[in-house]
Amino acid sequence: MRVLVVEDDLMIGESLSEALQDEAYTVDWVKDGRQAILTLRVQPYDIILLDLGLPEVDGMGVLTAIRDAKIETPVLILTARDQLKDRIAGLDSGADDYVVKPFELGEVFARMRVLIRRAQGKADNQVTVGNLSLDTAHKRVMMDGSPIDLTAKEYMLLTTFMLSPEKVMSKNELEDSLYGWGGEVESNAIEFLIHSLRKKVGQDRIKNVRGLGWYISNA
Repeated sequence: MRVLVVEDDLMIGESLSEALQDEAYTVDWVKDGRQAILTLRVQPYDIILLDLGLPEVDGMGVLTAIRDAKIETPVLILTARDQLKDRIAGLDSGADDYVVKPFELGEVFARMRVLIRRAQGKADNQVTVGNLSLDTAHKRVMMDGSPIDLTAKEYMLLTTFMLSPEKVMSKNELEDSLYGWGGEVESNAIEFLIHSLRKKVGQDRIKNVRGLGWYISNA
C-alpha cells in the first residue's frame, strides 16, 4: 500500500517515513502543499498523511484542491493545531480523520488501517483469498491455518494481490505498489518476487496473463 506524507518538518517527515516503511508501506514524502497537489494529480495513493502548516499552499488548501478535483483518497491530518475549530474545519474540508501532534505512532497506524479498510469497503483487518488469510494489523499471512514466513517485499506484493483478487495487475502497477520515489528497482524484481511467492503459496495460485500481468486466484 502506498502512502503520501505531506510534512515540512524534516525530523517528523523522516522519522514518520522510516516508521511507515518498517510497517511495510511504500512511502513518498513531499514538503509543501503545491507539490502535494501536483503529485496527487498524477499518482494514486491508498492514504494521505497531511500536515496543515505547510509552505506554498497550506493543508486546508491542499484538501480543498484535491476534493474539488474529485480525488477521494482518504486523508488523515497530522497537525499541531489542537483547537476544536481547527478539527471541525479540517473534517468539514474533506479530511477523514484528525490527529494532534505530538502523536503515538501506534495510534496513527491504527487510524490509517481504519481509513484504508473503509475505503476498501472492509469491516476488519482480515482478508481471505481461498486458503490464504491476511491480517493487515499484525502483518501475518496464514495458509491452511499455518503461518507463512515472508520477506517484507513478498508480504507487500502478496498484500497487493490479495486486496484485489482476480484483478490482473501490470508490472508497472506492481512496482508502484512496492517502490517509492528513488527506490532502486531492478528490471526483473517483480518476476523474482513472484517466483519466490509461488514457492510459498503454490505455483498455481499467482497466475500470469501473457502481455498483461499477474493476478491471484480465489481457487
